[in-house]
This record gives sequence, C-alpha cells and structure tokens, in this order.
Amino acid sequence: MKNHIPNAITAANLFFGCLSIIATFDGNLSLAAGYIVVAAILDYFDGFIARILNAYSEMGKQLDSLADIVSFGVAPGMIFYALSGKYLYFDENFIQFVPLIIVLSYTSLLIPIFSGIRLAKFNIDSRQSDSFIGVPTPAIALFICSIPFVIESGPLVAEHLFKSFWFIVLFPFVASYLLVAEIPLFALKFKTFGWEANKIRFVFIISCILLISFFNYFGISLSILLYVLLSLINNLFIHKK
Repeated sequence: MKNHIPNAITAANLFFGCLSIIATFDGNLSLAAGYIVVAAILDYFDGFIARILNAYSEMGKQLDSLADIVSFGVAPGMIFYALSGKYLYFDENFIQFVPLIIVLSYTSLLIPIFSGIRLAKFNIDSRQSDSFIGVPTPAIALFICSIPFVIESGPLVAEHLFKSFWFIVLFPFVASYLLVAEIPLFALKFKTFGWEANKIRFVFIISCILLISFFNYFGISLSILLYVLLSLINNLFIHKK
C-alpha cells in the first residue's frame, strides 16, 4: 500500500500538468503557470515521501519521468509558444519576414524536446543520484512560469526584457542547452539538516526568500539564475579543494 502513495502524488503532478496545457489553450497563461507551480511542489514531495516511506519502485521512477515531461516540458513549452505568438513580431514595414516569425515561434518546441532528452539522460546516468548534471526540468519550467506574472505585474524592466524580440528568440536555445549541459548542479535533497553539509542549500533558500520578497514574481526568475550561479561557484570551490 505504501508504495502507491508516492505514485499517487506523481499522478497528481501529471494531472496539474495537463490542467496547465488546457489553461494555455484557453489563453490564461497565469493560471497555466500556477498549475505548473503546484505540479513542481508535488514533484518535490513525491520523492520526499518515497524516501521517508522507503517506497521506491521501477514503476514510480518511470511514472515520475512521464509526469515530468508533461508538467515541466510540454506545459511550459506551450506557455512559451503562446508568449511567442503574442510578442514575437516585426514592424509592418518588414511584412516579408512573417514566415521567419512563424518558424521562430516553433523554436519553443525545443523546450519539451530537450526536457525529454534531459529526463532520459537522468534515468540512465548514475552520477545524478545526489546532484544534477544539467539544469533540472522543474527549474526551467519555473523560470517560464514567472514570465506571465512578471508581464502582468512588473517590474517594468523585467517586463520589457521578457517581451523583447531577442529574449523570445534566444531563450529556447539557451534553456535547451542548459538542460543537457555537462554542468554539475546541487540538488535540494537534505539527508541531514546540519549547516556544514547543507551550506549551499541554506544560502540558496534564504536568498530565494529575499529575492521573492524584494522583486515579487521576478524574484522567481532571479532565483533560478542564482541556482545556476551558486552551482558554478560551488563547482569551482570543490575543484580547488
């Protein structure tokens, strides 16, 4: 019985990923993003509960990947595709570039494609038991989730950035690279709660709270960037030791 509890939470993750896609089709990107945030919380707790109950199974592992490709690959990819359709345009004097706009809008689909590749690599890579190689799919998904909220509520500089032509064009390529890059990143898995073993995790969590407190939804975007930056700094420190 206990083996089904983490799987039920994973199934709920998948459910909210599907709701996100429906909300995107309905044109409600903020609601779609909110559903992905719920899916991300469930994704964290299914692993947490599995560790507490010692309820690991091969089925659970496969179900987790299938849920993640929907909730953190397809769903955020659809949000970004919708954003591309809304903000990716040329001036009417450059009407001849309309076919290029159409092609560029489909680069959003790189996000679910490379999310699938990243998840497949994770399943067969023994190096990723206590850390990650490449940015985890929920991190990219949460960055994308912050965009509709920032566009709605600011700050203005971030809003202009997320609506800009070059951001819309380049982000899918940058995100796709980060998903599969050979970059070690720390995981938010606590085996103990001592400071020495979890310094980087505590620093990250405290920093996230401060960033979100000061910058509201844009703080989520900054937190994901900080996650990558802290991992790179951590890698340099370990390498020096």
